[in-house]
Amino acid sequence: MGNHHPVASCNSSSTVNKDLVILVDIISQLQEQVNTIAGLAFNTFGLLQTQRDAPPVRLSTNFPEPPATPASNAEDATNLAEQPKNTSAGLVKAAKQFDSLVAALPVAEGGKEAQLKRIAKLLAENDVLGQELLKQLEAAEKELKQVQELFRQATDDCLNF
Repeated sequence: MGNHHPVASCNSSSTVNKDLVILVDIISQLQEQVNTIAGLAFNTFGLLQTQRDAPPVRLSTNFPEPPATPASNAEDATNLAEQPKNTSAGLVKAAKQFDSLVAALPVAEGGKEAQLKRIAKLLAENDVLGQELLKQLEAAEKELKQVQELFRQATDDCLNF
């Protein structure tokens, strides 16, 4: 008892909580980056499909003239030419952001063996807690059956009056 200082343990716990908050924040940002990359990839495929498709042309004199293209066709062509560059730049930027977030994740202490020991310890704790929860569930089910039986007896008594 003599050497334990509540302030020191509080600071240690506070540091662990702060590290956990940072870790959760980084993971949230990673999820956002994955969504961003997926969206950019989806838009890139759409852009490639749009550029692949040919403009409408008249196939024969038996068919009507295709709808006229707007006068801003030159602007559209310029925009279409710039879109792949912009999309590529966005995709590269998102990938670099993802890589920097992965690099910012804290390195696990103690290496792989320490991680495996920690996992084994957590699994053992989980098993103990699981057994405890099962015992509580069984006790609750037993109590529920008792209450249901008492309720049935009470309703039978009321109906027999």
